[in-house]
Formats: sequence, C-alpha cells, structure tokens
Amino acid sequence: MRQNRPMTLHEKLQIGVKGNELRKQGKIEEAEELEKQIPLAPYLARFYKKHLGLEALLQSGWNLWEAVEEYGPEFLSK
Repeated sequence: MRQNRPMTLHEKLQIGVKGNELRKQGKIEEAEELEKQIPLAPYLARFYKKHLGLEALLQSGWNLWEAVEEYGPEFLSK
C-alpha cells in the first residue's frame, strides 16, 4: 500500500514534471502510478467514495492524506 503523507507544493510539482516526462516517453502507466503519490484533492476523494465506494477508493492507490486531514480518520472506515 502506498505511504500516505503530506507533500509540499515543490514535491507535487516535481512529481508532475517527472510524470510529464514519462508520458512523453510513452510510459503512461508508469506516469499514472507516480502521479498517484500526489495527495488526491479531498473533494475528489469524497466524490470517488460516494460514487464508487470506499473499497474502490482504497484500492485505487491514491495518496489520501489530504482527505483524511480534512474529513478525519473515520473517512476511510465509513
């Protein structure tokens, strides 16, 4: 399971740049996996959970740090 942790804007931008480089090389899946390290926006995590379910959200591989910070730890258990 991916380590969920906060990230600075600089870290997020570095991952985004690396993801773009990988896409230019045709490494789409590798880019997508890398970009999932960036915390998913809380409103997107809530939407994902509501429409696809908690299990799908957890299995998606996204970093959910910001959603847990905004909605509380119970967000991942309800």
